[in-house]
Amino acid sequence: MLAALSAASLAAPRAAAAQTPPPVPDPAALEEVLRRAAALPRLHALIIARNGVPLAERAFRGPPLDRPVNIKSASKTVLSALVGAAIARGVLDGPDQRIAPILGRLLPAGLDPRVAEITVGHLLSMRAGLERTSGANYGAFAGSRDWVRFILTRPFVDEPGGGMQYSTGSTHLLSAVLTRASGRSTLELARAWLGEPLGISIPPWTRDPQGIFFGGNDMLLSPRALLRFGEMYRAGGVFGGARVLPAEWVRQSWTPRARSPWSRQVYGYGWWIAEAGGLPVFFAWGYGGQMLYLVPELALCVVMTSDPAGPRAPEHTAALHALLSETILPTLGAGNGARGTLLDNGRVAVPD
Repeated sequence: MLAALSAASLAAPRAAAAQTPPPVPDPAALEEVLRRAAALPRLHALIIARNGVPLAERAFRGPPLDRPVNIKSASKTVLSALVGAAIARGVLDGPDQRIAPILGRLLPAGLDPRVAEITVGHLLSMRAGLERTSGANYGAFAGSRDWVRFILTRPFVDEPGGGMQYSTGSTHLLSAVLTRASGRSTLELARAWLGEPLGISIPPWTRDPQGIFFGGNDMLLSPRALLRFGEMYRAGGVFGGARVLPAEWVRQSWTPRARSPWSRQVYGYGWWIAEAGGLPVFFAWGYGGQMLYLVPELALCVVMTSDPAGPRAPEHTAALHALLSETILPTLGAGNGARGTLLDNGRVAVPD
């Protein structure tokens, strides 16, 4: 699939979408989508938008659509956007830049020499090589006195640039890198580089014991703010006629770079990459069912937020993937309802 979903093959559907107007959905069919969505007990809200215009939006339970909610690991996708904005502004050199010189005094003594080889791109694609701080290791990481130290002193389970190790620690290191390189907090950067141009509110979120804003979890965005963020990516980095991110950064972010050893899902720079109904799908994915799906060929953006406080429930994530691929996409004239690779091998990972 890494070969099949090449950058070139993913660019073609976006061009086709601009040339061929998608069919107008049947209002009764959209109501049926909302009815099926409402039957999912953990699903809080759903927005389906085409070309930035909502076709259907509903808060079934939980907060209203304009209230910021915890987007969990969908925060990793926002961190990736901030890295792209930092590169565009010259704050960072690019994905190949090594992080150790940037972190400087934050580096603990006695580190494995391979830490010096870790780059920004390795962190974005979850290929730093360090033992992951998600899953069974998440509690020890979040409870440690120095998160950056904890991450960097994990043993190497692969070489930098090797296989994918899904780790919230990797995106927290990116938050530390952004803070050190810019001299500003990640919250300030998020508000200036995303909040202002997108016209969205970004409240403060969790910080580590050293005051670095959590990179990769616990960011707070409303469903409607997520829609604007997604629309900006769908439009190649532009929102409201103004450029927010370089088009090249969108392309790089959607280029397959790694594959989860557990779920077999494909990953770019902070984005999961899959297919559904025969179409490329790019999505942000947070614990509990915080989802942002983009289907460029249909000019489609779908936001789903869910109860983030419950236990792990892979069946809920599977239901959300199925809602998109088996209900929403056929309603909008795509494919035949096949699940594609959103549920590769029937195994659903649940990011922390």
